Amino acid sequence: MRGGLERAQARAMILAVPNIKAAEKWVLQSGKRADRNKSVKSRLKTLYKDAAASGESAMASRVDSAFDKAAAKGVIHPNKAARKKSRLAKAVQRGPAAPKAAKGRARKK
Repeated sequence: MRGGLERAQARAMILAVPNIKAAEKWVLQSGKRADRNKSVKSRLKTLYKDAAASGESAMASRVDSAFDKAAAKGVIHPNKAARKKSRLAKAVQRGPAAPKAAKGRARKK
């Protein structure tokens, strides 16, 4: 959560706001929501990558529930959650992925 000093700085940074006092609060609230949603989306991406790489069905079910929860809260669209769950199920069915080779050209010595 933001502290008092950070709120004051955020309030000072609001430049183009209507003359409605509540509009300043709306801007701050939407900023907080954006930060929270960004954190959740980043966590979902990490969980998805880890579950797809491991190929474990137990981990996949935990990721499925995390996607459902994010969709229920409106962080991501329900169709996106369904698409990710479907792709994850396919990846788990294929099994654990082999480690990727390093990108780039090999250096000459």
